[in-house]
Order: sequence, then structure tokens, then C-alpha cells
Amino acid sequence: MGAALSQMFPPAPAFTERMCRTKKASGVGKELARILYPLNAKVYTASRARSRGEAAISDIQKAVPHSSGSLDFIEVDLEDLESVRTAAETFLKKEDRLDALWNNAGTMLPPARSKTKQGYELQTGSNTLAPFLLTELLTPLMVRTVKQQGPGSVRILWVASSAAELFSPTNGVDMNNSNGDGVSSGTQYGVSKGGMVLLSQEYAKRYKVDGVISVSMNPGNQKTNLRRHVNPLLAIAFGWMSHDPIKGAYTELFSGFSEDITLENSGCWVIPWGRIVPVRVDILKAGVPELEGGTGVGAKFWDWCQEQVAPYITA
Repeated sequence: MGAALSQMFPPAPAFTERMCRTKKASGVGKELARILYPLNAKVYTASRARSRGEAAISDIQKAVPHSSGSLDFIEVDLEDLESVRTAAETFLKKEDRLDALWNNAGTMLPPARSKTKQGYELQTGSNTLAPFLLTELLTPLMVRTVKQQGPGSVRILWVASSAAELFSPTNGVDMNNSNGDGVSSGTQYGVSKGGMVLLSQEYAKRYKVDGVISVSMNPGNQKTNLRRHVNPLLAIAFGWMSHDPIKGAYTELFSGFSEDITLENSGCWVIPWGRIVPVRVDILKAGVPELEGGTGVGAKFWDWCQEQVAPYITA
């Protein structure tokens, strides 16, 4: 309980901002872009709502008229894997490097039986499979960027939630019910975020040799539209422990730039507003192969995700 409260009411952040060239999503991501753009970063925002995304870019540009950075928008619907593939293709046509990718968007507690276009439980599809597909499609570019910039220069950031530890089942996911059929929306939200932690751990193992750093995080509880589907009483309960979105950006900035995170501790878990701590023990063990004393669930979940997105990955 003490660890959970520490994540709900964390101490003040103890770091400053640095710049990058990034592809990221919206929400708390707007605050991230608001910090990076004045530092002359090249920033892409991606979301379904083009009008809102372009309005956010305009607001930031007006506030910092003399930045030599750039802000660009790519439309993507995380509830449709075909849209995710199109978004990745759009980015790849524009850029020849990618220094940091924040998988930062998603949905929380949607109406019962909500599905993605491909028929997945909505949170599984948009919170886990969509960012996994985007990451798979952009990883070759990130690996090429490492070859230009050096090992440890590129990061993939998996934005999870305190729900990964509070509400997910043993091992973070249930491999006997990967799509969450018949599971409560609250539990499945925890599963979708627990899955993000497992994917980060597995990515770290698979791409350490290529020099790409992987980090998962709980950015903290923010006052954003993520809770748009939550019933009013639950929204009130969430409200008293929520913080301004800029605080979530602090966690993401730490995860993206802290020199405390290296290839040696790639796959680590970060909590508000930038603290590296061990993730829940069973989730940590899920990222360890059975032959090394773990459960190997992370690798199995990775393989399941690969099977689901395979039709959308072109040679």
C-alpha cells in the first residue's frame, strides 16, 4: 500500500528537461511537446482527432514563435491496426531517423463489450496491440538511427499506468485469455497496461544488442480525457488523487532522457515523477525465461502480439 500511495502522491521531480527528435501520441503528450518544442526538438504528435491535434500544435507554436524546432501531426486511430500501419508509413516517408518513440495514448474503462475494428477488446487493442504494431514498424528505423548516433542513443517508451501493478492478474496478463473475454473492464485495463510492461521488458532483451533502450512507466494520475468513459462517481474518486498533465510529462521526460537509464538497466520501470524502482515481483519474473527461474510469460505474450499484428507488417 505504501508503494501505491507513493505513486499517487509522489515527491517533487528532481531533474531538468532535454531535447529530442520524437514520434509520440497526444494527451499528456501535448505537455511533452510543449516542453520539447522550445528546445528546438523535432516533434510528431499522433492521434485520431486531427482538428484537436492541429489546434494543440498551433497553440504551442504561437507561444514559442522563435523555436527552430518543428511540430507535425499524423492522424492515427489506435482502434484500427490498418490505421496504425498507415501512420507508420506516413512517418517513414518523412523521416530518416527516430530518436525516441513514446507510446502514450489509449483508452480506459470503455463501455462493456467495446471492440476495435479488428474485433479485439478495446483496451487490449488500443492500449497494447496498436502500440506494439507501431513499435514493430518503426524499430528498423530506430536501429538505423542507433548506427548513426551510437548505442543507447535511441529509446522506446511504453507508457503504462499504476493499474499495471494494482489491477492486472499474476504475471501481468492471462495467457489463457489474452483478449480479455468475459473480464471486467477495470481488470482488463490493468491487463492492457501490464502487457505494456511485459513488452518493454521483452523489447529490452531482444534489442539490447542493437543499442535501443526500452523503458516502461507509470506517468502518474493526471486530469486528462483518458477518463472520459468513467462513471461520475468513480471520476470523483479519481479526481482527488489527480495531478496536472505537466506532471505526467515530467515522468516521460525522465524516462526519455535520464542518464540513470542505460542499456544496462534497459527494461526498467519508472514511477512518478522520475524514479526507477522494481516493478511488481510477479511481473518482473514474467520477463525472465523459465530456464533462468522466471515464468517466461513475457516472451509468450510478445509472441501472441506478433501473431495478431503479423498481417499488418509488410516485408
